[in-house]
Amino acid sequence: MYFIHCFSAIESGILAAMAFDRYVAICHPLRHSAILTNSLVAKIGLAVVLRSGIVTLPYPLLTRRWPYCRTKVISEPYCVQMAVVKLACADTRVNSYFGLFVMFFVMGLDGIFIAISYLQILRAIFSLPTKDTRQKTLLTCGSHLCAIIIFYIPSASSALIYRFGQNFPQHVQVLIANLYFLLPSMLNPILYGVKTKQIRSRLRWLVTRK
Repeated sequence: MYFIHCFSAIESGILAAMAFDRYVAICHPLRHSAILTNSLVAKIGLAVVLRSGIVTLPYPLLTRRWPYCRTKVISEPYCVQMAVVKLACADTRVNSYFGLFVMFFVMGLDGIFIAISYLQILRAIFSLPTKDTRQKTLLTCGSHLCAIIIFYIPSASSALIYRFGQNFPQHVQVLIANLYFLLPSMLNPILYGVKTKQIRSRLRWLVTRK
């Protein structure tokens, strides 16, 4: 449970850090290496890991407090906090409130940071002189934007359904939970690999040969 939530928070932080990298690369291209030094990148990475580890630490601690007098088998495909807490024979609203706090503190703040970064990026893109230049610059952000969408939408949907979707069919909850867990890791290599010239050439060669 701890590592599932911790790695999810780390992925959210990495997406926010990548948005900052895109912002610097597009809005301050000549100062990119001066701003994003190795020490700053290391500090950002350490901050993301520490934040995620500390914020998600209360999840297993809170879950251990409750008595479990019914079944100990969860209906979800992996061990998320709310799936376990639903089995407790006690008032577990504190877990729900803390989960919402973590969602807004981690994903909410990261989402706001990403939105601000892309507003600055769009303003810089639309100030470019030619349409081709604007399109080429915007395409450099395409993979990152797709990665944001396939991570945040299933993640937010799964978290909200656990808390407010009591009438949702169980198979729909399981499907969304699987999408949240598997979709980013399945599609990210494709999203970022398709932009690499060598990978595109190799795929084209495989398809034309067959």
